[in-house]
Order: sequence, then structure tokens, then C-alpha cells
Amino acid sequence: MFLIVLAALSGVAYLFFARSAHEMLEPLLGLPEGQAAYAAALRRTVGTIVLLDLPLAAIVGIAAYILARVSVGPLVQAREREERFAADAAHELRTPLATIAAVAQAAATGDVDSRSRALEEITGVALDASALLADLLTLMRDAPDEARLHEPVDLGALIQAAVRDRTSQEAGVTVDVTTPHSGAYVVGDERALRQLVRNLLGNALAHARRRIAVTVDAQARSIVLTIEDDGEGVPPEFRERVFDRFFKARPDSPGSGLGLAICRHIAKRHGGTLTLEGRARFVVRLPCAEV
Repeated sequence: MFLIVLAALSGVAYLFFARSAHEMLEPLLGLPEGQAAYAAALRRTVGTIVLLDLPLAAIVGIAAYILARVSVGPLVQAREREERFAADAAHELRTPLATIAAVAQAAATGDVDSRSRALEEITGVALDASALLADLLTLMRDAPDEARLHEPVDLGALIQAAVRDRTSQEAGVTVDVTTPHSGAYVVGDERALRQLVRNLLGNALAHARRRIAVTVDAQARSIVLTIEDDGEGVPPEFRERVFDRFFKARPDSPGSGLGLAICRHIAKRHGGTLTLEGRARFVVRLPCAEV
């Protein structure tokens, strides 16, 4: 549209200058010299218009391209997230759905006890599938949700609560917790941060032999959460892949393989990082809140 308007304005300008030159040279147009001067004036007019139009067209074209990229970029990213979610859900839900169908068919001709056991198994598989969908939806939240990332959250209190909840269900594992007395506040979504610390603690409990060390350190500009267990640790070749979706260092590991991916995703949404430092030491760094 801009090029059409620019071409129309250029045409009007050309006609105006051509008519002005014709009026100025009209007494001489009957002579060869006058006609040559008139043709030269028209060429200069065309050259001037082109020299003005080309930079304008280039500037507007670049600006339109940048604006289109900025406007369409979020839509493309949202579309990619939807496609990734659909592919992951279809891949991961295939097994539980097949399990539910097989158990239901096997129980159809069984007695009351077998049907009761089948219902319990189907319930467990359905709950696992529901948790998997919740994890996938968490990973779809790519950009920070400013409406939710606004409240000060004491990360030390969250880890204390998570340790109380999880260690009451575990036997033989000691969890040593060190947190600042004055609190360790970050600005964020308390629900998501609670999920982050629970996932990291659950991962440590799944691999620890006897002891887990949890430390929350309030530094000048960041809050650092460190969780380290005394298990076998992650092999060097898997140190970065453990944060990939559905990745398991051992096929028989519990869970869906989404826990650490979700933890890194939540840390990133809060402007922080999650890294594996050493053999089995996971470190979360989040910007601290001014309270």
C-alpha cells in the first residue's frame, strides 16, 4: 500500500515538474536546443524522484519487516508450543490409555475382586496421566506471567515446608537444611516456586543413599538454593541432558522425566537459572526481592 501511494505521489510530482519545465522552455521547444534542454530537465526530475523514493521505500520496508516480526513472533511461538504440547501429550498418553483399555478388558470377564483391583489400577494410571498433563501445561507457559509474578515469597520457608512434607514419607534419609534467619525472599509465583523446590527435593530423595544437604543463601542480588544428595550422581555425559523433557539417565527411574525440565523452566520464568554443578548438586539462582 505504501509503495502504491508513493508511486502515485511520485507521478504527480513528475507531472508537476514536467509542466513547469514545459512552460519555462515553451518559447524554445521549436528548436533542437530547446527540446534537448526539456528532455534533460525531465531526466533530472526522474532521477531526483528516484533518489528520494528508494531510501523511503527501503526504510519503510525494513520498518514493516521488523514490525511484522515483532507482531507475529509471539503467535509463532504460541503455535510451536501448542504443536509441541500436542505431540508430547499424544506420545506420552498412549501408554496409560492402552493400559487402561487392557485392564478394563481383562476385568470384564473376571470376578468381583478382580474388577475391584482393576478399578484401583485404572484409577492410579488415570491420576498419573492427569499429573503428566499438568506437567506438560506447566512447560507450555513460556513467557513470564506478570499478573502472577508479583508477590514476595520466602524461598527458605518453602524449602522448610517441602522438607517436612517429603521426609515424613521417607525412611532412612536425613535432610540437613540451612536457611537464613531473616528469610530469603524472591518475587514470584508461590505455587510455581513450591513446585520447583518439591521437584528438586523429590529428585534428591529418589537418588540419595542416606543424606541430603539443602542450603538457602541470601546474597547481595540473588537467592541461591542448593540441593545435593549422596547418591551415585549424574554421569558426565548426561549432566546437561537431565534437563531435557522426558529424559531419564536410567530407564527404570521413577517419574515421567519432566521434573527437572519443569524446574529449569520455572527458574527461567522468574529470571533465574538452574544448573547441575558437580556430581549431584543442583543449584538454583533467583533474583532477590527488596523487602
